[in-house]
Amino acid sequence: MPRWADVMIAAAVLTVLAPLLALISLAIAVSSRGPVLFRQVRMGRDAELFVLLKFRTMQPGSDRGGRLTIGAGDPRVTAIGRWLRATKLDELPQLINVVRGDMALVGPRPEVPEYRLRDCPAQDVTLAARPGLTDPASICFRDEVDLLAAQDDPDRYYRTVLLPAKCELSADYLRRRTPGADVAVLVLTAVAVLRGGSWAGPNGPTGNPIGGVPA
Repeated sequence: MPRWADVMIAAAVLTVLAPLLALISLAIAVSSRGPVLFRQVRMGRDAELFVLLKFRTMQPGSDRGGRLTIGAGDPRVTAIGRWLRATKLDELPQLINVVRGDMALVGPRPEVPEYRLRDCPAQDVTLAARPGLTDPASICFRDEVDLLAAQDDPDRYYRTVLLPAKCELSADYLRRRTPGADVAVLVLTAVAVLRGGSWAGPNGPTGNPIGGVPA
């Protein structure tokens, strides 16, 4: 979608959801110590770094050491954080990133610099685009934390299996995207959040749920 559409939609959603955002902020503030927002450096378009915003779902300092979040039983995740993660409401502050210009509504999910892969043409394609709140890979791997929880070495599994697979899906979408396809991805994302579940099996993707998106 054009940049102006991203900004208008993001600003409108932030305005409409302002009461909900305030309630979530209050719940986080009273339920555990630490800031309401979690800030993390991610790679944007052309690998330029920016600060991504989320509602904090873990105990302060839990990201030190870089360990991935693994499953609903991760002890670092707060009680309200589990609900926010399950509903994806923790992602709402990224609408501010969209308004700022760091992100788009639809685009490859931004990774931390440590997950810049060598010799991965698909990731090079994704880094040439503005990162987004959602894309086909985000829907396909909606419950990736549960996939990681089933692995003996979650970090290695993410680097060698999940991340390359997500990059391939995202790169394929970028090569054929249209404004209409972006709208379809937004609709399918809403459906995926409401229905729950994932299209990815324990050994990786079992199929691309976005195969029918017009291009």
